[in-house]
Amino acid sequence: MPMNLVIDVGNTRIKAARFEEDRMEASFHFGHLRSLQDELGATSFQHVLISSVNQPHSDFDFLQPTGKKIFLTPQLPLPIKNAYATPQTLGVDRLAAACGALALFPGKNCLVIDAGTCINYEFIDEAGTYHGGAISPGIDMRFKAMHTFTARLPLIQRTESAELIGNSTETCMQSGVMNGVLAEVENTIDRYRAKYPSLVVLICGGDAPFFENRLKPTIFAAPDLVLKGLNRILRYNASY
Repeated sequence: MPMNLVIDVGNTRIKAARFEEDRMEASFHFGHLRSLQDELGATSFQHVLISSVNQPHSDFDFLQPTGKKIFLTPQLPLPIKNAYATPQTLGVDRLAAACGALALFPGKNCLVIDAGTCINYEFIDEAGTYHGGAISPGIDMRFKAMHTFTARLPLIQRTESAELIGNSTETCMQSGVMNGVLAEVENTIDRYRAKYPSLVVLICGGDAPFFENRLKPTIFAAPDLVLKGLNRILRYNASY
């Protein structure tokens, strides 16, 4: 059976996956577009969907599927109802995460936490309507912000285990960021669950491993959620 390809071009890396219908056959990670071209450019695909936050469409001319080549935009038809007030400003990666949650948990209220450069919270209800959520700075962004917008705070690295009470400037900053971001995510889940008791919480993104074993509420780790959402969108649009 012919394979489909989905590509997710993010702020820091490129992810791609090859699908046979709903089954992911292989996934790939690339540091830049040329590596993707070298690896997949000569492969034959039936349909291709590309989600990019920063690359012009012409950069993907090397991909020539036998069927459709689709670029994910806010105007593209989706398998969910989009109730976002400003769809033209909505990041395509956020839409893909919501569609991935729908594919995995149809008929459920879902909160997706995409922990990457920023931490995106996406809520899709049991009727398949995407409402939005929240965006906050990611872990590394918080460290960089304290260094950039102050005169004397250093740029320091994250730690996997930060004490509650720091006893130096470095450990105080680590406590503030690492414990603070964990408290933010826990509180957000608690507030959603108070409103939607049967809520399903999914987490993905590069920083997902940090949260997986530290969050008290039950969550589902879904590292390929965005790719699966892109495939759901691709199949929805390739069907007509």
